[in-house]
Amino acid sequence: MSGLIALLDDVAGIAKVAAASIDDVAGQAAKAGAKAAGAVIDDAAVTPKYVQGFRADRELPIVGKIAWGSIKNKLIILLPIALLLSNFAPWAIAPLLMLGGAYLCFEGAEKIWHTLFPQDHTWDQAEHPVGDMTHLEETKVAGAIKTDFILSAEIMTIVLSAIPESNFWMETATLAVVAVGITVTVYGSVALIVKADDLGILMSTKGRLRLTRATGRGIVRSMPTFLNLLMIIGTAAMLWVGGSIIVHGLEELGFGWLGHHIHDLAAAAGHMVPSYEGAVEWAAKAGMDGIVGIALGLLIIPLATRVIGPIWGAVFKGKA
Repeated sequence: MSGLIALLDDVAGIAKVAAASIDDVAGQAAKAGAKAAGAVIDDAAVTPKYVQGFRADRELPIVGKIAWGSIKNKLIILLPIALLLSNFAPWAIAPLLMLGGAYLCFEGAEKIWHTLFPQDHTWDQAEHPVGDMTHLEETKVAGAIKTDFILSAEIMTIVLSAIPESNFWMETATLAVVAVGITVTVYGSVALIVKADDLGILMSTKGRLRLTRATGRGIVRSMPTFLNLLMIIGTAAMLWVGGSIIVHGLEELGFGWLGHHIHDLAAAAGHMVPSYEGAVEWAAKAGMDGIVGIALGLLIIPLATRVIGPIWGAVFKGKA
């Protein structure tokens, strides 16, 4: 009997350790996932455009295909690469993170530039494929998964940099949890967004109550504004996150003057409003990080449009 009691006590101890490990993974995943907010919001903002022009019954299958491609990007390709970097080349994480931050800055600045000067937006205009809708769908999904790969790489790198020093299995579990969690969150949100107008139409035409019909009409009318607002938020988030990554990366590389100036200016702004010091300081820092992101992105646009874009198009033209 005493042996059985000891065994049960050991099992209980193991269960407690396992539960604590699960809590640690969940906690680290939540904190690390929050660091990737800018790329996540942009992912959710960009994806709905890939279902435009298709029948309503094809929207969710297309989102599902893109989500499955995103999961494979993160778990099969990016997670092993992240673990290799963490264990064998940790010095490369900061430069790669800055490279991803520069890409976010470019994406955000390019969207602003396109809004202000739409006639100059030529380098990434893909040719619309001619043929049946099945081929068009496959092409759109493939393009979405390629775009997702870039954003997923940035998300996984941000997450990896945010994980406290731990063992191999903790890093693996945290990255996997974040990869699955972010993918479900992003593409679950996208599915709700792309079907919201259908729900609105259904409510406005089939609703029994006047309030239901009015709500449905409101949903339909508000969706274009909502999508534009989501795109604006995504752009702002990209510039903020991208700029903050660059500033922090420069500090890690020994060039901390910019980060110190931003910190001092943000602190001074916070001191001016003692009642909301923390919020004002955060907003000021985020705004200055965003300005850094815009400036860097605008500098990168000529390089991307005149050099990288044409080379990329020449190398991958015609490749699915």
